[in-house]
Amino acid sequence: MEAPVSVADQGTAPVSRWVAVCRLDALVPERGAAALLERGDGSTVQVAVYRLLDDTVWAVQQLDPYSGANVMSRGIVGSRGEEPTVASPIYKQVFALATGACLESGGKTPKPGLGVHLESFAAEVRNGVVHVGLA
Repeated sequence: MEAPVSVADQGTAPVSRWVAVCRLDALVPERGAAALLERGDGSTVQVAVYRLLDDTVWAVQQLDPYSGANVMSRGIVGSRGEEPTVASPIYKQVFALATGACLESGGKTPKPGLGVHLESFAAEVRNGVVHVGLA
């Protein structure tokens, strides 16, 4: 059995259940993919899932708070030092993949009603399948 590839500090809320998203080999390294997941309360959330070159996986909300568009999976993957990041494809704000924190706002403010940071989700690979943790 393959050991999980996981990032322990990922996601800000406790995980109540894990949702299988796709096979790891379906994700292109350094690119994102969007997934529509159902939370425990029946509501849905669009999630952007990323595979890095070392096969670690990360998940953040798909909604870009600065443009109001669901585009984060099309963002530019990079890093700030050792911290993996994604830059919004619209206005290029930079977010930490581990926490969703906005590291560079580019002098812009989020759309009304949206927060500065992205929601982050726990993510791991089990038996070749990417799972995202939901609260």
